[in-house]
Amino acid sequence: MKVQTEIRQLKEGSYIVIDDEPCEIVGISISKPGKHGAAKARIDAIGIFDGQKRSIVQPVTAKVYVPIVERKRAQVISVVGDTAQLMDLETYETFELHVPDELKDKVEPGKEIVYLESLGKRKIVER
Repeated sequence: MKVQTEIRQLKEGSYIVIDDEPCEIVGISISKPGKHGAAKARIDAIGIFDGQKRSIVQPVTAKVYVPIVERKRAQVISVVGDTAQLMDLETYETFELHVPDELKDKVEPGKEIVYLESLGKRKIVER
């Protein structure tokens, strides 16, 4: 899910959708309005799921989409290689996710983990 908002309401650390990818904003710079135009904003963001840096330049009155990013908990059912089978603790849905290298020692069967979900994508994160 995503909601629409104006660029002037965004802040560093919030989220934005760029190229159909949810991103976290790492920098915003706003120029002064010119003689015949509106102020422009340059937004630099990093993709939540792919880690790619993206940027856009738009008028501050332009509308953009903000993704709804949910932080959820799941229980680890099993781990095979770098893939973990998880069960959501609210919906009891089971699914598989890739385990990042830095979290391999923390993801063990029976433990609870935290994952992010946005626009149909999921990712395991630290608490």
